[in-house]
Amino acid sequence: MSFGKASVRDADVAGRRVLMRVDFNVPLEDGRIGDDTRIRAAMPTLELLRERGARALLVSHLDRPKGFDPALSMRPVAARLSELLGSEVRQAPAVVGEEVREMTQGVGDGEVLLLENSRFEPGETKNDPELARSLADLADVYVDDAFGAAHRAHATTVGVAELLPAYAGLLLQAEVENLTAVAESPDHPLVVILGGAKVSDKMGVITRFLDLADSILIGGAMCFSFFRARGIPTGDSLVEEEGVRLAAEALQLAESSGCELRLPMDLVLGDSFSAGAERRKSDGTEVPDGWMGLDIGPRTARAYADAVSKAGTVLWNGPMGAFELEPFAAGTRAVAEAVAAAPGRTVVGGGDSVAALQGFGLAEKVDWLSTGGGASLELLEGHELPGVKALDDA
Repeated sequence: MSFGKASVRDADVAGRRVLMRVDFNVPLEDGRIGDDTRIRAAMPTLELLRERGARALLVSHLDRPKGFDPALSMRPVAARLSELLGSEVRQAPAVVGEEVREMTQGVGDGEVLLLENSRFEPGETKNDPELARSLADLADVYVDDAFGAAHRAHATTVGVAELLPAYAGLLLQAEVENLTAVAESPDHPLVVILGGAKVSDKMGVITRFLDLADSILIGGAMCFSFFRARGIPTGDSLVEEEGVRLAAEALQLAESSGCELRLPMDLVLGDSFSAGAERRKSDGTEVPDGWMGLDIGPRTARAYADAVSKAGTVLWNGPMGAFELEPFAAGTRAVAEAVAAAPGRTVVGGGDSVAALQGFGLAEKVDWLSTGGGASLELLEGHELPGVKALDDA
């Protein structure tokens, strides 16, 4: 497929100030970065800019602050960036303003300046034109490499892109190409594995891939909405009430599609949501009162793994159970191992699926590991992302 947008590879950046939107929305624990995956994912584009003599001005959001919050400053990110690049990354005290402007003027060829948390500015999430203009005034060129924020029409993702020559970063382009290819040019059989808590989060993907996939395998807490829709007792399992209606719709749509919508055949139950819960296996799918389903059972895990082993293309989004609790991690681990060993092309999206693969030491064994949660879902649903649409055409 053709990406269709201007690439940073073709941008004239030597000696020019480049405002690069990155997704450094990383987990912080006591002021320290818990996982730097998103920072490292931006390195190829950043290194390309530095090699070509660009003066890089980086901007990202971090969490959801309500105004300025020193606990959500980008300073830990600047420190980690400095380590990764082997040279100092200076930290601006704000996103825009006279002091920031003066600092940007002092950035030399190949140097990097990190602006403060973009959501310290109330105009960021509103795509405020004044904030976008102030950001555009800092730079000559705009590069968007923040796929994880590309589904948001914010000042740093859309507003500023409309005011400067706007290019896609290497990560953004690769994300769009890899995720789009799953729907547009998959090798069959195409097997889609969906987990997580809410049917409502995945309904758009289910609806689209019922027309595209050979099979959709359902796991995670969302399976209980399907069971409830079929009148199967779910005990104390997590059930999304809106999801019951949506699950019924999906089951009806599946009957007239060429896609097999598969639900778990057995479960692992717990008497509470905790690692110390009493645990038992259920050979069927009925959950008695006082118990909750916390993982797919071993028969289901084997069946899902077998389907994955025969797939030409695999898309996985969402864990099969409460994998963060070791007694209930077996189903997700089995699926992760199957995806890692699959002979076909494997694409994994969603923060929890990625975290599971990393936790099991399998992240390097899949073909594409997406950095975007909501953005990857919207793209898989077939929507055009605002942050991509705003970029210059190729």
